[in-house]
Amino acid sequence: MPVVNELIRSEQDGALSFGNYELQQKSKLSDFEHCGDLYKVKTFYEITKLERNGSFVYESVPGTAVSNFKATADGVSFLVEGREDAQITLELEEGASYEITINGENVGTMATNMGGKLVLSVEFTGSKAVSVEIVKA
Repeated sequence: MPVVNELIRSEQDGALSFGNYELQQKSKLSDFEHCGDLYKVKTFYEITKLERNGSFVYESVPGTAVSNFKATADGVSFLVEGREDAQITLELEEGASYEITINGENVGTMATNMGGKLVLSVEFTGSKAVSVEIVKA
C-alpha cells in the first residue's frame, strides 16, 4: 500500500485514504469534500491527523498512511502502514465498548473514555499494511 501523495483522496467505494509518513515537513490539506462532509488532514513522519467538519476523527503517532477508511455508526475499519509501530487514537461514541480486530485476530474489547476517544497500538512488520476493524460490542 503506497502513501497517499495527494494527502487525502476519495475511493470509488466511498472510503477515504489519507496520510504520508514519508514527508519530512508537515503538510496539510483543508476543505476536502467527501460525502457531504469537509475533511482536513495534517501529515508527515511524526504525526497524521484527520478531522471531519472541524471535529477530531483519527490521529497516529508517528505518522501513518491509511487506506480504505470507512466509518459507520457501528465502528470503523481501515488499512494502515507506517515506518514504526504507531499509537492510533480514534473518535467514536462516548462511553461505548468496541471489539478490536487487528489483521483478523480479535485483540479484545475496549471502552471509549468520556470524550469518546479510543487508543490502540499497531505493530508493523516491514512495509506490510495492517488491517484494523473496530465494531461496537
